[in-house]
This record gives sequence, structure tokens and C-alpha cells, in this order.
Amino acid sequence: MTLQLGMLGLGRMGAGMVRRMMKAGVRCVVYDVNPDAVKALEAEGAIGATDVADFASKLEAPKTAWMMLPVALVDGMIDELTPHFAKGDMLVDGGNSYYKDDLRRAKHLAEKGIHYVDVGVSGGVWGLERGYCQMVGGPDEAVKHLSPAFDALAPGKAAAPMTEARQGKVTTADDGWLHCGPNGGGHFVKMVHNGIEYGIMAAYAEGLNILKHADAGNHQRDVDAETTPLREPDAYKYEFDLEEVAEVWRRGSVIGSWLLDLTASALAKSPQLEEFGGRVSDSGEGRWTLQAAIDESTPAPVLAAALFGRFSSRGEAEFANKIMSAQRFEFGGHHEKKA
Repeated sequence: MTLQLGMLGLGRMGAGMVRRMMKAGVRCVVYDVNPDAVKALEAEGAIGATDVADFASKLEAPKTAWMMLPVALVDGMIDELTPHFAKGDMLVDGGNSYYKDDLRRAKHLAEKGIHYVDVGVSGGVWGLERGYCQMVGGPDEAVKHLSPAFDALAPGKAAAPMTEARQGKVTTADDGWLHCGPNGGGHFVKMVHNGIEYGIMAAYAEGLNILKHADAGNHQRDVDAETTPLREPDAYKYEFDLEEVAEVWRRGSVIGSWLLDLTASALAKSPQLEEFGGRVSDSGEGRWTLQAAIDESTPAPVLAAALFGRFSSRGEAEFANKIMSAQRFEFGGHHEKKA
């Protein structure tokens, strides 16, 4: 019998995941606080639900509910679902929860005989087309039951060439999903994945920013005690086309990646990126990665710098900058230059 699974949360990722699973034959029950999102998937063959109780009543034993919700809503949804679930049923959290919360939830649900599975999902809005990389944590029995869903969501072997040194060793990782270990393991691996993502994004951003300002020699700097002179202006008279640079880097370069592909796409659409203010959010994983690094005494200076850069982008360094400006005035009478 084909797997039946319920999806709670039909936003940017949840709806695409349902569509990809249904294409592979997984039968889906769906619920979201937005009834239009439910209706859209009902029209494509999903079984819609009007509320959480209705959702749970339409699930077949063993009931399996997959949550794609903001982190802050997960515990409340578990509390709402649990009365409708019994021994042997399964709850999956596919959001970006903190792995220590997984440990707590799994222990609590195990007391009721309910399996808990944590799945770190990467793929974003492109996942429906490209597939979703999945990092899974939880008990073997539940992971085995859910494997048809993981297979359906995963990109598959064609997504990347076989790693030559792995010839003869084939696991689910070659398809794009991996059972990383017991509860919390999936979200731990996804947590570090996102910390790395912060670092890669920052490296591209900083490098392209250096290229953007390589024309500094074409601009007259202020001549005063507060401005460091550009000693070799003739060495900085390049006006690079960043759209073209990103495009050429995509082809054969050692720094080629999907993130570079997306960067090139953004620059092609808007070379000056005028519609962006530069305020970069963080949803927690970078912080948790650094906390793990501290607990493990593992150096992670690149990831730390990337996270702190995000804080600065949101104005969190403003008061510290004022302190330094005030200090310069106090010890040297340096007046602050206006922007």
C-alpha cells in the first residue's frame, strides 16, 4: 500500500513538497490556516482538512503528520496534535528547529509511544523542481516507514555526478537524503549546513563588494585629517561588470556553486540591487552552530564573522560605532564626518 502522509503548513516549502510527493504517488492530507492554500492542493488531488482535528481524523494508521511551520509554532502544534495520536503514530518536524528542542520533544512523545522524526530540509522555493536535500534524525522504524516520502522529495542520483572515490558505495546520500542518526541528528547537520551557508554567502558578498569598489581611483577623496588618502589611485581604476564576472565564475571556476548561480541571477535582474536595503536576517541556525562550536571547543572564525556581519547589517553595531566615534573625539578632538 502506498504511503499516506499529512502535511501541516503549506507555505513557501510545504506546498511544493506536497506536490512533489503526490507526483511520486504519496497520498497527502493537507492543512493550513490559509484555506486557499488547502483548496489549491485539493484541486490537484490532495485531501484537504478544515482544522487540526479534521486533519488528524483523515490520517490512516499509523498516522503520520509532517510539520513545515515556523519554529515558534511547532510546540503548540505538537500539543494540539498529540491528543489525536496513538502509540506507533509519527510526527515529523521539517522546519529549522533547534536540535536540543528535538531531544526534548522526542523524549516527551516517546512516553506516549509516538515516534518523533526531525528532518532538516534544504531546497527552498526551487525544491519542487530540483528536489529537496534532507537530513534526517530519529528512530530506525519511523525512518524506514517514511522512506518513500524521503525518496519522493529527494533530488535523486542525477542531481550530481557520482563522487569518483565512492564507486561501489551507494547509500541514500547519493539520492539526496540521509538518516544522520538518532533524534536531533537531522537538525544538527542542517544547523551546521546553514552556518556554512552564512559563510559562503558572506564570502561572495565581500568579494563582489571589493570588485564593485575597484574604481576608487576614479573618485576624488576628501583631503583632510579624517580621511586616509588612496596612495595609488592609478591601481584602482577598474569598472568591473559584476553581472559578467559572476557569469564567468559560474563556468569552470573552483568557486562555482548553486549559490553563485543564484547570485548571478540576482545581478542579471538588477545589477545595482536597488530594491534591497541590505538588512540580512538570521533565523537561528548560525547562532546555534556557533554555540555548538563553543561547547565542542571547535574554532569557527569564518562562520562567526558571517553571523556578526548579519547583525551589523541590521544596525546592531550602531551604538558601538557611536562609542568609537565619541572616543576619537575625546582623545583627539576628531569631529565625526557626515555621510
